[in-house]
Amino acid sequence: MNFCYTDRADTSAPAQGKIIEGAEPMATMNSLTDIWSVVMDSLSQELTQTAINTWFSDCTPIEINNNTLIVHTTSDFKRSIIQSRFEKTICAVLYDLFSCPFELVVLAGDDELLEYREKRPSSEEMPEMDGYTFDRFIVGPSNKFAHAAAIAVSQNPGKAYNPLLIYGNSGLGKTHLIYAIAHEIRTKTPNAKIVYIKGDDFTNELVEAIRTGKNVEFRSKYRDADLLLMDDVQFIAGRKQTQEEFFHTFNTLYESKRQIVLTSDRSPKEMQLLDDRLQTRFEWGLLVDVQPPDFETRLAIVKNKAAQWGSVIDDDIAKYIAENVSSNVRQLEGAMNKILAYRDLIGKEMDEESANRAVRDMLRKSNEYIPTAASIIDEVSRFFGIDEAVVKGPSRSREAVTARQAAMYLVRRMTNLSTPDIGREFGGRDHTTVLHALEQVETKLQNDPGFAQTIKDITININSKK
Repeated sequence: MNFCYTDRADTSAPAQGKIIEGAEPMATMNSLTDIWSVVMDSLSQELTQTAINTWFSDCTPIEINNNTLIVHTTSDFKRSIIQSRFEKTICAVLYDLFSCPFELVVLAGDDELLEYREKRPSSEEMPEMDGYTFDRFIVGPSNKFAHAAAIAVSQNPGKAYNPLLIYGNSGLGKTHLIYAIAHEIRTKTPNAKIVYIKGDDFTNELVEAIRTGKNVEFRSKYRDADLLLMDDVQFIAGRKQTQEEFFHTFNTLYESKRQIVLTSDRSPKEMQLLDDRLQTRFEWGLLVDVQPPDFETRLAIVKNKAAQWGSVIDDDIAKYIAENVSSNVRQLEGAMNKILAYRDLIGKEMDEESANRAVRDMLRKSNEYIPTAASIIDEVSRFFGIDEAVVKGPSRSREAVTARQAAMYLVRRMTNLSTPDIGREFGGRDHTTVLHALEQVETKLQNDPGFAQTIKDITININSKK
């Protein structure tokens, strides 16, 4: 398993955008920042805030590469403490996330960080993308429309649907589809310039270009592309200069009839802090969503992946995986990988009991507690000391508005409810009211550390009731 994440917060990092010359996407979460946040949340449940501040306030994630997390801290002493006291916990969190063992490397001081970056392979080096083709994408009711749209774009780029925006939760095949588009276009037009970038890496490159005075080179790279692929475009929302730059890049490509393909975890209307003009442009083409696969599709994915890996999986075991791992394709693949490895290690065919032992930790993760809107509202009301009826009602007092917006934000983040559904949970409010509340919370989270801690505390309280 090969991972390669680069620090999104490190504006001095080398450019991360990749010009694809036959390439595949790395296995991804939303960002390295997301992964580190999960790690810190886990540590915060075991440590005091003072301990967190002492040992991790100046500890930053640099990269995940080949099942190794690289982080940087300021001194040898802090490195020794992190490695001796916290390495096992950190690696355990990563194992829970990715279902494979991880190592931790801690760089100390500026010299080691500089040396590491100088020795790091070029970001232009990407593996082959043979596994990310249309014929290896399992089509079902949950993704049929997105698959058909991607094929149409690959056959008629710049004309069929431009831009194409595919949205949905992580692990459902969005990146597979955009790479399949790239693969198809590369096959038909070998000289096509195809550029792939993640939304937050686009920001990093822009900052680096400004710092080094290479704005012209930066713009040429993206505005000269025949096909621009941007994963996780939602990460450019709220970043004024990034949005300004992408706006002009988008216009240049669109006006010259060159194809733009985007992915996101939500629709443009639900991207808080996204410029209206970008939202409008994202909606010019075609918006398609992907949903979690149904049982039949999950079963087909399991059998197809086993065949790709040169293995045969028993029908009962395949059904067991498909029935118990339902959230996304990535977890299906992880469950299969563990079961096949377990079978090879014990040297006998698997039965349902053995399969359960092999992936029981993963099954607990996939069936983890999802709170209801009612339970979230109840906890927010308790935390703020306000009656639930006030939180859901029409009161415009400062305290009531703050609690209401916080509750809406947490319901959106912790459940599968849409903004219209959330509005109905709060006295039949319009979805635009919910969107406004989400935007207000996002802004406060960036500017008010106290409020951010409040949201974190409420989240911990909700999760503790599993």
